Amino acid sequence: MDGPTPKKQKIVGSGEEPYVPENGDGEVSLIFSLLDKKGALAEALQPFKDTDISMSHIESRPSRNNPGKEYDFYVNCKGCPQEKIDQLVKLLKPISTSINVQRSKPTEDEEMWFPRTIKDLDKFANQIVEYGDELDADHPGFTDPVYRKRRKEFADIAFNHKHGRSIPTVEYTTEEVETWRTIFKELTKLHSTHACKEYNHNFPLLVENCGFNEDNIPQLEVVSNFLKECTGFQLRPVAGLLSSRDFLAGLAFRVFHSTQYIRHSSRPMYTPEPDVCHELMGHAPLFADPAFANFSQEIGLASLGAPDDYVKKLATFYWFTVEFGMCKQNGEKRAYGAGLLSSFGELQHCVSDKPSVELFEPEKIVVQEYPITEMQPVYFLADSFESAKEKLKAFAATIPKPFVLRYNPYTQSVEVLDNKNILANVVNDIQSDAELVQKALQKLP
Repeated sequence: MDGPTPKKQKIVGSGEEPYVPENGDGEVSLIFSLLDKKGALAEALQPFKDTDISMSHIESRPSRNNPGKEYDFYVNCKGCPQEKIDQLVKLLKPISTSINVQRSKPTEDEEMWFPRTIKDLDKFANQIVEYGDELDADHPGFTDPVYRKRRKEFADIAFNHKHGRSIPTVEYTTEEVETWRTIFKELTKLHSTHACKEYNHNFPLLVENCGFNEDNIPQLEVVSNFLKECTGFQLRPVAGLLSSRDFLAGLAFRVFHSTQYIRHSSRPMYTPEPDVCHELMGHAPLFADPAFANFSQEIGLASLGAPDDYVKKLATFYWFTVEFGMCKQNGEKRAYGAGLLSSFGELQHCVSDKPSVELFEPEKIVVQEYPITEMQPVYFLADSFESAKEKLKAFAATIPKPFVLRYNPYTQSVEVLDNKNILANVVNDIQSDAELVQKALQKLP
């Protein structure tokens, strides 16, 4: 991603993201686009009838992205269970060029919904801000119908994915592999001198176990299985951009929502949004590191049930760490953020004298503004992933929540510590771990 940093990130929005009430009584808004052709609206209204969903409001306007050829429709519905919305979106998808679904936020008397188990991620995985084949007019692939069709193929794979299923294998084209080759060769020239030691330790393991090389784009399923063996992290294909709240929630369960498509071949060193090069060359190596995996999960856990303004702060924190983080090792500045490690230009920029490098203080990080279409002017330097995690936990303790959460790795679920029985189980687990540590210490020479 040489040149400007990605214009679109998986972390988006102001924190005021879609809310999914458990009782299904909330209001749902849909925005979908249709080609300007005879009978298009009648065809689009049929799925509402088939799913028995009543509309309380509908309006239309010429499409802002494709004026003269498409129309955008805004529809409000009330009292729609999630199952019906999923069915409706599935029926609308083949006849619309884009779909966006949003639910109303809870009232003050309602409890903020958040996923309790890893399977709950299925409930919002397809509530995307933009579908994968939606491209802005300035996107390198905007006028390329073959590329847009290919992007939709990848988006459809992700849209149909469910927890527990294998990620389908993709046969990448010769052109796509050539794009990967160009990026792979350029980035690997810099990693040994610019990337953190954890990255440089894990990257050869991915070469050995996951087929990382210039002639092969690794499969998400293969990489995901390797990461699970290392740290319990796994990859999940995503059909488009998720809201900040939904994306961060995945991290709480050690799930990283990953794109599977590759950037347009006309500009191999630039991408306006995350692609498979960014995910695999940037994120994957560090998710194999235990300390970094723990740190990433803490960001996700802090977001569960957090107010909107704090979700926005945590999204900013994510930007300056997991995406554009730097650390100090052996007296030198090294990169650990994926936005740096997957960008030839920004990787050189971050260790130069041009940007400002500040101390790692979460209270300052979460309010720091940043550009998304140019090189970062400010970075925050962490001493280590462990110290960064402890500082994050201290900040997370200030987030106003009426409960305390604990992740259970055995059931891949989060537990609300709200009664004595649950707390007693936690104490027993801690005591058992303490006894194991004591026995191990006694056996040390």
